[in-house]
Amino acid sequence: MSAAHDVTSHYSRGTLLARLRAALAEDGADPDRPSLEALAPYDQFHGRGLEATAEIADSLEIDGGDHALDVGSGIGGPARYLARRFGCRVTGIDLTAEFCDVARRLTQLLGLEDKARFECGDALAMPFADASFEGAYSMNVSMNIADKAAFYAEIRRVLKPGGWLALAELARGTGPEPEYPTPWAASARASFLATPEGTRRGLEEAGFEVRGFRTTVAEALAFGERSRALVARGEKPPHRAVMLIHGEIAKQAMANTARGLSQASLVPIEVLCRRLP
Repeated sequence: MSAAHDVTSHYSRGTLLARLRAALAEDGADPDRPSLEALAPYDQFHGRGLEATAEIADSLEIDGGDHALDVGSGIGGPARYLARRFGCRVTGIDLTAEFCDVARRLTQLLGLEDKARFECGDALAMPFADASFEGAYSMNVSMNIADKAAFYAEIRRVLKPGGWLALAELARGTGPEPEYPTPWAASARASFLATPEGTRRGLEEAGFEVRGFRTTVAEALAFGERSRALVARGEKPPHRAVMLIHGEIAKQAMANTARGLSQASLVPIEVLCRRLP
């Protein structure tokens, strides 16, 4: 069984759009005319959801004429958010075909097809010409990629000289081995965690200048506490993408992630860098 199959089978069950429509209806939203806000709890499939996407967006210099790349675009939440906020074009690429199909459908329902589009493909061999994009970002994706050097090199290839790259990832901390399943992997077979130091070094060796690098452990723990407090009051948490996508294993996956954060096994990081000429 290939590593790619391990990854896509972890994320795809074939009924994602139907489950999303049911969740929206339960929330009181119209599944045929959802708003960006109604989709946000479900279409931001990464740590802290929309909160993290907005933070990354705050750090970027984008104008309406730019073309940005979303590497590991999932069902398209961050791409649609950036397109709506900045008026830029965003192209997403993801290995999971079902994610791409759902991303296209949701983008159509929101009337953003002219701003956001999605390709099914491999982040290590992207179907884009050299120097195609002003910037790129990737959120909670590289944990599924063993060859980080090839990943960074391929992103550098499709960026214009001086183009920006923003990463939000989970890195390997100093604590015990993480427990599985997690939101990104059913087992250690599909999980490839770099250390924070290794991430910085890999980006620099690939030809990037690191301009910002921070850990967001405190933010992740605080987000978890707020979410648990909402659930304890009988309300829905702000981030429901893991439950939507993983169903019956979601609670265990989220508990293992929370334990990894508290034990310093997992370290969330955010990185901002520029492609050197």
